Amino acid sequence: MPIPDARKTPSDFMTTVDAVLDGIAWICRVITGASLIFLTVIFGWLVFGRYVLNATPTWVEQAALLLVMVIAFIGAAVGVHEHSHLSVTAFRSSVPNWLRTVFVVATDVAMTGFGLLMLIYGARLTAFKWGSMIPLIQMPEGLRSLPLTIGGGLIMLFSLAHLVRLALGRDLRSDTIQ
Repeated sequence: MPIPDARKTPSDFMTTVDAVLDGIAWICRVITGASLIFLTVIFGWLVFGRYVLNATPTWVEQAALLLVMVIAFIGAAVGVHEHSHLSVTAFRSSVPNWLRTVFVVATDVAMTGFGLLMLIYGARLTAFKWGSMIPLIQMPEGLRSLPLTIGGGLIMLFSLAHLVRLALGRDLRSDTIQ
């Protein structure tokens, strides 16, 4: 009887973890997609109000800044999870397999640390700014840095999952070990 490949027969724990992380990434994609649609709609309203009604809606700029933060930071976390985030793999791909593995681990460790720093300092910034209001939309100023905090936590979580998959021999990224 052949020995099953660990990458093709995952443990129940990792199957559950992957399903949960995929679900979180799906929710984040829905949030960023809805934010992008809403951003497009409010800018359409801005143009209509300015040039047709001759009454510029001043709240659009402040709302757009919040939406851009959501799209950027939450979208970046999804990119880390789905291996589609901006990365340069040409150097990693041109080295021997053993060195490529070292670079992949170093990258995942660095991303985990970077996500942790985003989480910690984003939370501090959010708490610091929560007491003041954003002009024109009267929402807490801390909402501007909340996506930074959430995105950092997700980047850390997704990067840790990459490290666990790599340790278990289940990392299927194309630029890892071939």
